[in-house]
Amino acid sequence: MTHATADAPLWDRSAAELAAGIRAKSFSATEVAEAFLARIEATNPALNALVDVRPEEALAQAAAADAAVAAGGDLPPLLGVPVSTKINTSQRGYASSHGVPAWAGAVAQQDAVCIAALRRAGATLMGRSNSPAFAVRWFTANDLHGKTLNPWHPGHTPGGSSGGAAAAVAAGMTPISQGNDIGGSIRFPAYCCGAVGLRPTMGLVSGTEPRGAVEFDSPLSFQTMAVHGPLGWTVDDVRLGLHAMVTPDLTDPVGLAARPPLGEPRRVKVAVVRDAEAAKSHPAVNAAVDDAARWLSEAGHEVEEVELPLLGEAARLWSLLLYQELKTMMSEIDQFGDDGVRVSLASSFAAAAEIWGGQPTLTDYIRGYARRGTLISRLQQFLGQDRIVLTPVAAEPPFEQDADLAGDTRVSELLAAQWPMQAVPVLGFPAVSVPTGLRDGLPSGVQLIGGRFQEDLLLHVATAIEARAPRTRPTLSWTRTG
Repeated sequence: MTHATADAPLWDRSAAELAAGIRAKSFSATEVAEAFLARIEATNPALNALVDVRPEEALAQAAAADAAVAAGGDLPPLLGVPVSTKINTSQRGYASSHGVPAWAGAVAQQDAVCIAALRRAGATLMGRSNSPAFAVRWFTANDLHGKTLNPWHPGHTPGGSSGGAAAAVAAGMTPISQGNDIGGSIRFPAYCCGAVGLRPTMGLVSGTEPRGAVEFDSPLSFQTMAVHGPLGWTVDDVRLGLHAMVTPDLTDPVGLAARPPLGEPRRVKVAVVRDAEAAKSHPAVNAAVDDAARWLSEAGHEVEEVELPLLGEAARLWSLLLYQELKTMMSEIDQFGDDGVRVSLASSFAAAAEIWGGQPTLTDYIRGYARRGTLISRLQQFLGQDRIVLTPVAAEPPFEQDADLAGDTRVSELLAAQWPMQAVPVLGFPAVSVPTGLRDGLPSGVQLIGGRFQEDLLLHVATAIEARAPRTRPTLSWTRTG
C-alpha cells in the first residue's frame, strides 16, 4: 500500500496522522481545514461529491480546536479532523433534504445522535455529501443537487447511496465521511471509489434522528437493517471514525444500553465464499478474492473455500422484506421523488417479482421475517469467535453510470450481482469493504463479514489486505481531458 509520507500535503494524510499532528502542534487545525478546503475547491467542481460546504463554519470549528490545544488537558480523538456528513442525516443548521427539492428548506435544528457523537469527538464538519433521492439507489444523483461522478472514471457509478461520501474520501476532500447502509450504501460506494467502508453491527451506532420538518415512520426493514457508519481512505481512518460514532442509545428501536467490547485483534479462520448460490462473479472480481485470500494466508490466517448458501438466501429475503415495505412509501416517493428513483424502483420491484412473484402474500412476508431469525442464528454459530467470511463486494466491477435506468433486464442483473451487499443488512452483522487495487482502471475490493460486535477484529484482518494491496489516489485526469 502507498502511505502518505511526512512531507505529503495535509489533505493526503490519515485521520490518525492529522489528529496526532494537531495535538503535537506540528500544524494547526486551521492549517488542516485550509488544506482540505483548498482540496475541495480543486476537486469538487468536477465530482459534485459535497453539496453544502461552508468554509467560514469549518474554519470557526478549526479555530475552536486550536484554542482547545492551546488550553491543554484531555483532547477528543478526532480533534480538527475533517469529516463530511450525508444529506439524509440531520446536522443542525443544514437541510436534511434527502436529495428532494421540496425538502431543500428542511433545516435541522439538532444533530442526529451519530453526528453529535462526531462533533463531541472534535471532528471539523466540512460539508454534506450527495446521495440519491430517498437513498434507495446504488447510484448517486438527484434533482436537487445533481449527479456525483466516480473520481476514477465518469462513466461508472461512484456507488450509492453514500456515493458522495466515498467520492469525497477517494479524492482527498476528507479522510473520513459519515454514511449509512441498508443494502450496501456504505460498502458498495467504498468499493466503487477505492476507499474503505464499514457497516457496523445493528444497533452499535445510533440511528436516532431529532424531530424535524421531515418526519415519517420508518418501515420495519429500515429499523432492523439501516445503520450509520464510517468511510475512510485507510482502515485506521475507519477505525477512528467508528470508535467516535459508537453511541449507546435506548431511544433507537434497536439501540444498545451500553458500549459493548469490540473484538480483539488475533489470527482467525477465513471462509472464502464465491457466489453463495446467488450469482457467478466476473473474472476481475474473482481475481480480487484470490488476491485477498492469498494475502490473508501470508499474514498467518487459516484460509479455506466453503459453500455458504445461507448468504444467498438472506439476499433473496432482502428483496422481499425491503421492497415490500418500500412499496408502502411509494405515495411519498411518487410525490416528492425524481424520475431516476421512480424508474429505478419500478425495475427493482420487477426484478424482485422474478424471485417472489408479482404479489407476495402476507404469509410470505411473515415467514420471511421468521426465516431471518433462523439465518442469523446459523451464521453466528458458523462464525463463532474465531472465523470471518471473505466474499466479493459485488459480483461485477463498479457498474456503468445509471445502469439501473437501463431497463428491467439490466436491473435484474444488478440485483443478483449485489447479493453480498444485501445479505448482510438482513442479518445485522458487521462487514467491511476493503480495496485490493485497480483492475482495468477501476477499483477492486473484497468484503469481510464478522460476528456481531467483532468490528475491531474485522478491521484488524482488513489491515493485512491493506498492507499488501497497491493503493494510489485517483488523478482525476479525465477532468482535464474531457
